[in-house]
Amino acid sequence: MKYIVHKRFKGKALCGEVNLPAMTEVENKDGVICYNGSALCFDCSENAHQFFARNDDGNGMLRGKLTQAIQGRLAKHDKQHQSRWDKVWEDPACQPYKRADHEDHWLWNHDFFNADIDVLRHIAELVGAKEGT
Repeated sequence: MKYIVHKRFKGKALCGEVNLPAMTEVENKDGVICYNGSALCFDCSENAHQFFARNDDGNGMLRGKLTQAIQGRLAKHDKQHQSRWDKVWEDPACQPYKRADHEDHWLWNHDFFNADIDVLRHIAELVGAKEGT
């Protein structure tokens, strides 16, 4: 499956130190994201979720920007912080993307980082995240 680096990945990978600029095309082979045959990380790892995005539909850069924008908006501690989280907890479209192993705390699951663009746009609008930020 095709993946893309949506935010520069510079650091330790499974194959050693790497420095991959945004828009670098990589691939997922049996659950491992690889570049030029070298293993970078597992597709369900935090590095995968924060730096790489599924790109089989050509929307990997947008997918990455939306997941980052949603996470960033929800992390902002201001007067609307709890209100944004309440919307996420109450919205049926968000429920498939909550990790089941944390009943009373919301963590995004692997499916969130691979969600269709329309779903991510809905969640972004729900929490007030701007596309492309």
